[in-house]
Order: sequence, then C-alpha cells, then structure tokens
Amino acid sequence: MLVKDTNTIRLGMLGMVDGNGHPYSWSAIFNGYDRDAMSTCPFAGIPAYLNKEPKESFGIPGAKVTHVWTDDPADAEKVAKASLVPNIVKRPEDVIGQVDAVVIATDKGHEHVKRCRPFVEAGLPVFVDKPMVDNEKDLAVFCRWEKEGRAIMSSSCMRYCKEFAPYRMSVHNLGALRFASVTMCKTWERYGIHALESIYPILGPGFISVRNTGTIERNIVHLKHASGVDVVLVVSADMYGAFGVLQLCGTAGHVELSFSDTFYSFKAQLQAFVEFLRTDRRPFPFEETVELMKIVIAGIRSREEDGRKIMIEEINENSN
Repeated sequence: MLVKDTNTIRLGMLGMVDGNGHPYSWSAIFNGYDRDAMSTCPFAGIPAYLNKEPKESFGIPGAKVTHVWTDDPADAEKVAKASLVPNIVKRPEDVIGQVDAVVIATDKGHEHVKRCRPFVEAGLPVFVDKPMVDNEKDLAVFCRWEKEGRAIMSSSCMRYCKEFAPYRMSVHNLGALRFASVTMCKTWERYGIHALESIYPILGPGFISVRNTGTIERNIVHLKHASGVDVVLVVSADMYGAFGVLQLCGTAGHVELSFSDTFYSFKAQLQAFVEFLRTDRRPFPFEETVELMKIVIAGIRSREEDGRKIMIEEINENSN
C-alpha cells in the first residue's frame, strides 16, 4: 500500500488553470457538493452533469479531498464552498504532512514537473492530470522519478469512458481492424491526449510514427500502429460538437461511438487512483503513459516541422 490508512485517505487538490474546472468536479465526486454554491461555478458544464446524478453516486469510500489550493486564492474559496473541502492552504506545499496523496488538477504539461516536484520529493503519491508532459526534457524527469520508485499516475478520463468499454474488451466482431479515428476539441497540447487515450486501450502499445499536417488551431494527426492500423486524430479548437467521437473500421464491420458520460469517466479514473494508493498496483503500466507522452510530443514536433513524419523512437525519455 502507498498510504498508512487505506480507509481514511486524505487528498490535496492542487492547482487550477484557465479552461479547466477539475478542482470543482473532482472534489465533488469525492466529497459531494453544495448545489447552490456549485451553481455559481464558472464552468457551466460541471453543475449540469453533477446535477444529473443521484446523491448516492457521490463519494469514493475511504477517500476525501481535505485540502485545496488554487493559483488564484479566490478560486479556492469558491471550490471549498461548492465541493465541501474543509481546508484551504496558502501554498501548495502546505499540504505536506496533512494529506496522504495529492492531485495536480491542471492540464498544462509543461508546468507539471514544477508543480509535482515538492510532493514527489516529499514522498507523497501524485496523480497528475493529463497530459503528464508535453516535452522531452520533462518526460525524462518523470521517468527518472518513476524508476526511483516514486508513486506517480497520470491519465485521461477517456481511458475509462463506458461508451468505448465493449471495444476495449474485444473488436473481433469488426474483423481485422484497418482504420480508426477520434475527433476532439481545443488544443493538441492539452486535449490531444483525450483523443489518444480513447484509442490506445483498444489497440494497445506499439505506435510507430506520427505525422501532424495541421495547424495549432486544427491538428490533423496520422498515427501508424505496429498492428497495421492507421489512426487519424483530429483536434480542432472549436469542434466542441464532436468531443470524443470514435470510429473503428475493420474487414467485417465498423462502428461509430460517442463519449457522453463525463461523471462516470471522471469517477472511474479517480477510483483507479485510490485503488493504486490502497494496493500499490498500477491500473495500467507506466510504460503506456510514456508511450502516450511520446506521441503527444511527436505530434507537436511534426507540426512545428511542417508535417514531417516523426518516428516514436526519435523521442527519448532518457534525455538530459
């Protein structure tokens, strides 16, 4: 186990950046929430999906968010009130000695080494919001920490979405897969991992190359997999109407699936982290996260180099 008392796990929810309301939603999933206070959440989608859930949907047994810190102190006050977090700290490091693990609830990969370092060095387990990193240098740091035995986990909630679950178990009814696509909104740097982790648990490890022929606003990313499957990911800034649309095409059939249940995916993701804390058994190998980060990095590099085909082996997780 990674915590002293598996029945009373205290979590610190740390960080909040533009466009990301995870401190509200993730804390509410653990603690429950005040409906009136949550109604003023600046991310309207959060109370919309929380309000659909019955009271018994909330809570992960034996774990609570007990402390919160946000980049803007005013946000921490609002999160604490809405998501029933009893303690607000002035500095993120103030949770050391007060919690059993921390959640870095921000999705800017280039910030994560700095945000995680105090807690990794203090020996606290860390869950890092996706993407863990967006550059080679920081990937090397996380890989070094993991080799030192540090308890670090990172994922997209799309790994856990229920809509795609049947095809994570089997795609045999489609024959031999030949092509897959996923559409997503916002940026490749922050949301490309959502598209990637939609298809990755279906195909598994073995991505060979990445070519991004798009732009910062509209990324068109062609991946080749060792199984022979071609994957196209489209991450377009304003394409909110096609968040998480997955297409699988095989020699005997095809299917199109759409992500819809945000609450389920977030809760399943957080439950996986809590189970990791209780058992010291990862829900999936850290090597998968490394490969996914290499694809994120390769997608950025390819776009910056006018669509050059980047071999995954070019991305070095041991760089200095």
